[in-house]
Amino acid sequence: MAKKKEQILVIVESPAKSKTIKKILGNSYDIEASYGHIRDFPPKVLGFDVEHDFIPTFEVIPEKKAVVKKLSDMAKKADKVYLASDPDREGEAIAWHVNEVINVPESKVQRIEFNEITPKAVKYAVEHPREIDMNRVKAQQTRQILDRLVGYKISPVLWEKMKNYHLSAGRVQSVALKMICEREEEIKAFTPVEYWTISADLSKDKSKFTAELSKYKNEKADIKNEEEANKIVDYLNENGRKYTVSKITTRNTQRKPTAPFITSTLQRAASNKLGYGVSKTMQIAQKLYEGIDIGSDGPVGLITYMRTDSVRVSDDAQAAAKEFIINNYGEEYYPKTPNNYVKKSKNVQDAHEAIRPSYVDRTPDSIKQYLSNEQYQLYKLIWSKFMASQMENASVKNTTVDIEAGDCLFKAGVSKITFDGYLKLYTDEDEKEDLSKIPELKEGDNLKLKSVDPKQHFTSPPPRFTEASLVKALEEHGIGRPSTYAPIISKIQQRNYVEKIEKALAPTALGMTICKQLVEHFKDIMNYKFTANMETKLDEIAENKLVWNDVIKDFYTPFIETVANAKQNMTRVLIESDTVCPNCGSKMVVRTSRFGSQFLGCSKYPECKTMLPLNKDGTVQETPKETDEKCEKCNSPMIQKNGPYGPYLECTNEECKHRKRVIKSTGVKCPKCGTGEIVYKKSKFGKIFFGCNKYPNCDFVSWNEPVNEQCPECGNILVKKITKKEQKLVCSNKKCTFSKELEEE
Repeated sequence: MAKKKEQILVIVESPAKSKTIKKILGNSYDIEASYGHIRDFPPKVLGFDVEHDFIPTFEVIPEKKAVVKKLSDMAKKADKVYLASDPDREGEAIAWHVNEVINVPESKVQRIEFNEITPKAVKYAVEHPREIDMNRVKAQQTRQILDRLVGYKISPVLWEKMKNYHLSAGRVQSVALKMICEREEEIKAFTPVEYWTISADLSKDKSKFTAELSKYKNEKADIKNEEEANKIVDYLNENGRKYTVSKITTRNTQRKPTAPFITSTLQRAASNKLGYGVSKTMQIAQKLYEGIDIGSDGPVGLITYMRTDSVRVSDDAQAAAKEFIINNYGEEYYPKTPNNYVKKSKNVQDAHEAIRPSYVDRTPDSIKQYLSNEQYQLYKLIWSKFMASQMENASVKNTTVDIEAGDCLFKAGVSKITFDGYLKLYTDEDEKEDLSKIPELKEGDNLKLKSVDPKQHFTSPPPRFTEASLVKALEEHGIGRPSTYAPIISKIQQRNYVEKIEKALAPTALGMTICKQLVEHFKDIMNYKFTANMETKLDEIAENKLVWNDVIKDFYTPFIETVANAKQNMTRVLIESDTVCPNCGSKMVVRTSRFGSQFLGCSKYPECKTMLPLNKDGTVQETPKETDEKCEKCNSPMIQKNGPYGPYLECTNEECKHRKRVIKSTGVKCPKCGTGEIVYKKSKFGKIFFGCNKYPNCDFVSWNEPVNEQCPECGNILVKKITKKEQKLVCSNKKCTFSKELEEE
């Protein structure tokens, strides 16, 4: 009689992952999802016993009771249970919680983990199960307990001292808020310093190029004001002034590829290249990791685990990359020895590999039809970065020309890529090829001066953090971990401590006030080194080098003393605005509604109950303006208001209340239909573009603002192209190369 085949239950975190794994393991495996966390601390209490070594108490999350029952029933029927939650500390803790509630013998349950959802990785994990790593579980629980302590002890102090605001404090989020507030103070305190640069347009045999003034009277050209600039310009324009090529230097250099992505570098690249926020990037990456249905092959996990701080790459992945590169690009594109990378910064867990494609032969374009546009763009970014990291260096020829003009030394330089190497697949923001040109020159050549161009500049303050640059700063300080960056940034925005202004993170008045109070009364919690050291201790708990409750004890006693001092010494706080109450003349203060939105309320409340709504940027919403427009539905007068998406017109008839957008015109006639006008429009993602007001009869659109000027070369309309580095007018015809400098507006 044939032996009955074992029925094995594999418990994963998400249904998407279960489909991919089911395809790999087959019908003798039941794959079921826990849908993330199934237990948490009890609500409204600390959830751990301070008097007895901080032993935690967990309860099944109410909405997960049905999930737990189903998992428990399936586990009892199965011969074996494999816990296959994500391969990090949080995933280890989820596996432990599941094990605690399914009520089956310990001998029946084992933990498996894999860094990528491929047949080889999943089957290897099944063949090599292990016990749950309680050190990693304790490290994760310690993080939860510390965060709970800070939130449950500091938040009530803030509620008491700032009664008109819905507040909470987080251990790591508060430090991130401090970074943003400190940067804002730097910006406010910044004093611009004037400086000038001078360039010369030169030519040889009708070939023109530009050189920059480098030295004046053998000193670095440090021109502080217009008077100094004009003096040099007059000197350069003197009759008989010779411009001679004094030196030509040619240097060949190598550009090396950088490591494949880790969580933080993926988040930065997705922000800079694709415009994705940190949370959005991680959501898309999660789906790529868990599996995408790609036609006849079914669900396929396309990338390795996306929460990692390691740049390590497996031998198998390197071998696959080598074969692909040689077969598709040629042997010259693969280095003599494989590229290996080591991350030098502190606190690297190195738990699993860098982020890379699971199958290098599944090129982005080969599976594009099965991906959403966002999934395709992110997968292409990951695939290209990994493949580039395994390729040969790029070779660059750098040419520098020194030009003497009396007491002045000008320099012109150009870089030319002589072998593209890894640049064939991936280019960082600062690696783009220099498109400037210099004619063939030799030392001793006399050049003709066309013009001298002095330009005034002012030094700029440090920029506000973006989500991506904040992640970089957190990583550099050793604060947070790959799994925490996105939640940190989301929470400080959800709590209205920080707002996004043109993709930059700016503290609100509430955020600045809370930060000031926390820095004054909770110095350790807001100290970068203290927070980073705690991350190191969590790592050491996971490595069995420290005892988890000893770490909490060391933190608890001084922390509770600090809380008691803050209760006693923190004074009542109101966030005053510069606005005066229109009814009683008292100061207006910033308050927060129970829905989290901010408004101005009179400081004399409840005697005066005046309220003024605020815009997202903290400014008071304007009172409605009367207009000459009539409602097209009822012919009543319309007034103009400002909403979250800009100005709009609203009918004054209470029974009608018809609304329509205020359309802003560029004043430029549509070049396509000749009768319409180009107006400002906004995409569903909030990006401004320009289109004909005769749409849908005319479908002219442009991401760049058109101007009332035609291209002198092809007759098409010119548009503004404005980047961080330059402002130009370019031809709207992409095949035309005409461009000219745009005067600063």
